[in-house]
Amino acid sequence: MQKEFSISEAEKSLSSIIHDVEAGHRIRLTRQGRPVAVLIPVHKYERKKTGFWKELVLLRQTIEDEGIDISDSDFEGLRDLSPGGRLTNSDEISA
Repeated sequence: MQKEFSISEAEKSLSSIIHDVEAGHRIRLTRQGRPVAVLIPVHKYERKKTGFWKELVLLRQTIEDEGIDISDSDFEGLRDLSPGGRLTNSDEISA
């Protein structure tokens, strides 16, 4: 289970919170009861950050090596062109 602290609680317990993060726990920080940030261990952050770029480079290399030709027509009909709903400050993005 993910631990949660208000920012004022986190200020008072920062050392303990950092130990929990180093142990692999995710910590959610809130302001006035609303989530504003998540603390994660550095190794998890680095893996997420570099994983995307590594996979993108691999995909591009595969396309080049195999001579795959991708054109705009390959994407026709894939995108939903209908207007979507507007996001508001109350919409929460799940992690």
